[in-house]
Amino acid sequence: MYLFKTAQGRVLYVGKATRLSDRVRAYFATTPDRAMIPELVARADDIECIVTPTPQEALVLERQLIREHRPRFNSLLKDDKSFPYLVLTGEALPRIMYTRHPPKGSQKWGPFPNPAAAKQVMQLLRRNLGLRDCKELLPQGCLAMHIGLCAGPCIEPAGYLERVETARKILNGHATELLEELAAEMDAASEAQAYEQAALVRDRIRAVREVISQHVVSSRLYRDSDAIGVAVQGDLAAVVVLHADEGIVQAQDVWPMVHRGDLGETVSAFVAEHYESRRPPRLLLTPVPLLDGVEAWLEEQRGAKVDCRVPMRGDLATLRRLADQNV
Repeated sequence: MYLFKTAQGRVLYVGKATRLSDRVRAYFATTPDRAMIPELVARADDIECIVTPTPQEALVLERQLIREHRPRFNSLLKDDKSFPYLVLTGEALPRIMYTRHPPKGSQKWGPFPNPAAAKQVMQLLRRNLGLRDCKELLPQGCLAMHIGLCAGPCIEPAGYLERVETARKILNGHATELLEELAAEMDAASEAQAYEQAALVRDRIRAVREVISQHVVSSRLYRDSDAIGVAVQGDLAAVVVLHADEGIVQAQDVWPMVHRGDLGETVSAFVAEHYESRRPPRLLLTPVPLLDGVEAWLEEQRGAKVDCRVPMRGDLATLRRLADQNV
């Protein structure tokens, strides 16, 4: 382990390396490989080294030091709360929600990088299926019911759960019938030269396809699997985790972080942070091999075997590449 510090003892950066001398020497190269290095070196007055018995212990210690000191030049991963979910609540007569904070007991889809598309799909499901979005059931009905946006389950609940089940199927990727209806509506508007209406319906079709796209990819191999995708630009990186289970992709998380110059280090650092507070999956798909000790640490966290792979072909490679495409 090595820590770059100021003269006042403030930690600027925490890193780890198997061959520490080679790593530290790289920070003082004439042409550093990361833009942040010159500023880091200029601000640092001291380098402190810590030796650990194993790579696993270095991994744990690194996360502890980053959490304790919050170094300016390290990746301080934070769950990106800016992305919303679409939710069907767990109530007897479920309501549909567009929210960044899904209530406990609800079924959720997302988070969605394109909030506008998610909101448009929610409005479309309300319009076509009459799903309620009110917080309370009103015996006299609500404005949405009177203008045709809600089926009014507060007055007549019969048949409402079938509507909810249809919405659930659409959000799970089974939207062929809905897309065909929208395509017919768009064609009819075009033939009537109602081009603004046709463009509006076209945008709805695009929104539905975008929202359900993460569920279209399926395979019997997708069982408790996480696929990691990474995009790097300079010192910054964005990481996407697609979680697949029961044969389909069920969730997506997007995280920002600082790129460490080496993709294997960046991915390994992300893995250590991401799975410290959640149980690792049975299968982890990564773009590059993880550093020594990371897989063993994951198995300690899970309490069972974790299969870490860099797939090159087949359904698992398709899932892994899909993660890259969603960054």
